Amino acid sequence: MGVLRVVFLGPPGAGKGTQAKFLEQKFGACLVGTGEILRKAVRERSPLGRKAVQYLDRGDLVPDHVMVKLVAERLRARDCQSGFILDGFPRTIAQADGLEPMLKDIGLALDSALCIQAPNEVIIQRLSGRRTCKVCGSLYHVVFDPLARAGKCDRCGGELYQREDDREEMIAARLRVYESQTAPLKEYYCRRGLLKEIDGVGNVEEVRNRVFRALGAVAT
Repeated sequence: MGVLRVVFLGPPGAGKGTQAKFLEQKFGACLVGTGEILRKAVRERSPLGRKAVQYLDRGDLVPDHVMVKLVAERLRARDCQSGFILDGFPRTIAQADGLEPMLKDIGLALDSALCIQAPNEVIIQRLSGRRTCKVCGSLYHVVFDPLARAGKCDRCGGELYQREDDREEMIAARLRVYESQTAPLKEYYCRRGLLKEIDGVGNVEEVRNRVFRALGAVAT
């Protein structure tokens, strides 16, 4: 296929970010994440950025209508003309409803909505096993990337810790939010004939090959 315009769906820990980077490299498409968009908006203090900062400073979520405008601004940039991969947006039906006419306004349309799926127990094992070095920020996993010395970074010897978001009770809460707010997007994109469901269980290369097959492409 030529120009790629897709959204990535799936629960936290399903591997969306990793697979999105593979697609970015393969197709030369622009990888667009909501975190990157918000950091840029805060840094540049654009009119939309200042509006977003008002919510962020209060500890509130940026409303859907502001996020849609921020994404629209990003997708109009020159580097997105060769395709884009949306990771982390849309998160809700309201955001998806806002995305559709916005793309039409700039003469674009989605090719696919890729949904990587994995059972909750697999996701909890992946996320709860992550450890981060307090000194250099290196990431490890107690099962998939075991350490030479327990609790110490193999690179700098710094102390490792478990992020609050990676504790089992927090992961379970995030999964509940996903089920209530984001999972309905599967039906939304299924009705539009765009949904492609991908088994996220297995190693990175196995999942990558499934993603590429779903798009009719060959992994290289």
